Amino acid sequence: MPKRLGYLAPPGTYTEEATERYDSEAVRVPYPTFRAVIDAVRSGEVDEGVTAIENSLEGAVVDTLDLLIQEATLHIKQEIMVPILHCLLIKPGTKSEDIKAVYSHPQALGQCRRYLENSYPNAQPIASLSTAAAVEQIQKSDVPAAAIASKRAGDLYGAVVLATDIQDQPGNTTRFVVWAKEDHAPTGDDKTSICFDFDEAKGPLVGDTPGLLYSVIGEFAQRGISMAKIESRPTKREMGRYVFLVDLLGHREDAALAEALESVRKVTSTLKVFGSYPRITP
Repeated sequence: MPKRLGYLAPPGTYTEEATERYDSEAVRVPYPTFRAVIDAVRSGEVDEGVTAIENSLEGAVVDTLDLLIQEATLHIKQEIMVPILHCLLIKPGTKSEDIKAVYSHPQALGQCRRYLENSYPNAQPIASLSTAAAVEQIQKSDVPAAAIASKRAGDLYGAVVLATDIQDQPGNTTRFVVWAKEDHAPTGDDKTSICFDFDEAKGPLVGDTPGLLYSVIGEFAQRGISMAKIESRPTKREMGRYVFLVDLLGHREDAALAEALESVRKVTSTLKVFGSYPRITP
């Protein structure tokens, strides 16, 4: 039986393209939100799910980061890199000079911000649940409108390509992650994603003690473990408190990384290992 993969609906999104790159034989099942994708994996409705986590122009996809922080049972099993080539799409018969609104997912609107400011400064950007959903919306719009999405989305929903490759920088790439009930076995070239906070830090470094973050980074540095990325999200419990999210080079089962994680656990309030998975170089 083929694997069932959940992705952000409707067909024609870049997330669907990521699922196809990951497993072209899988049955692709669309869901309206990232959370719905995660819930479907957790319930067993699908085997795995795919969501965007990072874009080379706009940075982190915060919806996925927040879901990772909140999620207690699922793990990252794989990462997928997808080149993003945005098109400006219109309903047949729409004239360029008449466009009053541009629909797309907020990430796509941000990736094409300079293009829109230069070419359509008077058009209102309108957020959609996905790039493909934006193409559906322009077909029903009461005013002349355009959508930012893939050429495939235009083909699926009967839209016309007005302009291609409209992202603000070449090399626009989105990183996606595969959610599953287990992460990946070691391959020898892996990445491990974690998060931690200091809300109720333990041991000799407590409260607002200077050097808390440095103490954690030092555990990895002294063992020769490289960090691929570090960023933060608010804990949403108190102003000025943050959760730190880190990507490390190595697998959680590697001796040095396992030892470092155990040491970090002793000085943090919460340490969560999202999973280890094969590293992909863009």
